[in-house]
Amino acid sequence: MGFGERIRPVSYLKAHAADVLRDLADHREPMVITQNGTARAVLQDVASYEATQEMLALLKLLALGNDDIAKGRVAPAAETIAKRRGATRL
Repeated sequence: MGFGERIRPVSYLKAHAADVLRDLADHREPMVITQNGTARAVLQDVASYEATQEMLALLKLLALGNDDIAKGRVAPAAETIAKRRGATRL
């Protein structure tokens, strides 16, 4: 992912905060904020942040599932479904 022209100094953020927020919402692309020429922060709109968090949660579930498979903690789907159906009838 290249940020290209989406790099701004912190002074730009201070002077143009409303424009930056509007730009983030319109383009849905992150912006790198620098301080003394060094990247210090990445800004992104809320919708993109929420989507990223959801994706990370799904990836974590996949990783946990893969770990269960690797450790042999598996059961046939039909057996698991039958147990669940029996538990809901109690």
